[in-house]
Amino acid sequence: MSEIKTDRAYTSDHEWAKTEGGVVRVGITAYAVEQLGDITLVNLDIAAGTALAAGKPFGTVESVKTLADLFSPISGTVVEVNLALIDKPELVNDDCYGGAWMIAIEPSQPSEVEGLLDAAAYGKLLAQ
Repeated sequence: MSEIKTDRAYTSDHEWAKTEGGVVRVGITAYAVEQLGDITLVNLDIAAGTALAAGKPFGTVESVKTLADLFSPISGTVVEVNLALIDKPELVNDDCYGGAWMIAIEPSQPSEVEGLLDAAAYGKLLAQ
């Protein structure tokens, strides 16, 4: 079974959201990485200052198998984009829960984070 960290929340789209000092970092889960295979391209279609709504796309991840959209788990303003992934998309395969975060969002509705799946609920989703 894929690694599931207990210090963050999850979406049914296989993204994670980790709150750090009022900012929420977003990335894709180990399960998503396993399903995608080797990541060959990360395209983040947004910049710092961009307003995002929960569920709206903010980029894509391309692998040897497929192309997958990335969706914002919460509403808010993008405060940082991990530009390192543009030159080194393989970081997603190597460290999806750490250095390969995609964007950081200042939430406009912090309660949205509480509405995401916790680790146990995400584990149940994967087991189905």
